Amino acid sequence: MKLALKIDVDTFRGTREGIPMLIDILKRHRAGGTFLFSLGPDHTGRAIKRALRPGFMKKVSRTSVVEHYGYKTLMYGTVLPGPDIGRRCASILRTVRDEGFEVGIHTWDHVKWQDGVASANERWTGWQMALACQRFREIFGVDAAVHGAAGWQMNVHAYRRTQSLGFRYASDTRGTHPFIPVVRAEIVACPQFPTTLPTLDELIGLDGVTAGNVADALLDRTADRRDHVFTLHAELEGMKLANVFEKLVEGWKAQGYELTAMRELVGAADVAKLPLHTVVDAALPGRSGTLASQGPAFLAEESFP
Repeated sequence: MKLALKIDVDTFRGTREGIPMLIDILKRHRAGGTFLFSLGPDHTGRAIKRALRPGFMKKVSRTSVVEHYGYKTLMYGTVLPGPDIGRRCASILRTVRDEGFEVGIHTWDHVKWQDGVASANERWTGWQMALACQRFREIFGVDAAVHGAAGWQMNVHAYRRTQSLGFRYASDTRGTHPFIPVVRAEIVACPQFPTTLPTLDELIGLDGVTAGNVADALLDRTADRRDHVFTLHAELEGMKLANVFEKLVEGWKAQGYELTAMRELVGAADVAKLPLHTVVDAALPGRSGTLASQGPAFLAEESFP
């Protein structure tokens, strides 16, 4: 059984403070992981526009956003200029690779992508992805093999770009198992390895789950003893929730899981035999708005009655 750790790095602070903590935990437990980086400006403060979105303020109150992100981060892009993460933290990002972890692209500007991609056109989408790819190449000297969309937000142009930009695979979606995405009846030849488990911030504050017992709640969900993808965040599990993450790592090892980078999960799969599934926008408990998600199985002959 493999449990792949997908680590989203959203902010300047998460890059500088959360990444070193996570590397320490993973190395001590001989665990792998895939770090996906935000490579452009940190404009976290602009997320205030989400205050009018249904469910957003409830999520903020449940998960102590100020405590996890800090006041300074929450002012980037508004009161304070947003620091360029890729430029100022390039050495940290290279250290992740040099320590043996898989590295890939999360986004260029996290807030801009998460809040704008759903309604964006082809030109906007392509430019945002091109900026991230170019910066990744400048830092690492190679093209990225994996893309994992910020906030699990995508559009048809972004799915197409995962194929045309040559990503080996993507993890842009939520779902139950790996699949080949079908967008508007168009097969996209870049397999999706979706996040299969809820994140800690989705669980905390619901149904009696607290920071003190969230690890047990999540471990209950992996008792099914099958391959999983868990998404964690440098700003949470790499900082205030580091002790919770370490408990999870110990629990998963006790359950018999091999904790790996996503490339190990991909390498063990027969990509040519992955099923076709449509992609849909769906709501998930504990998360505001909708997320790119694995939809029903797609049978091509059903499209031609």
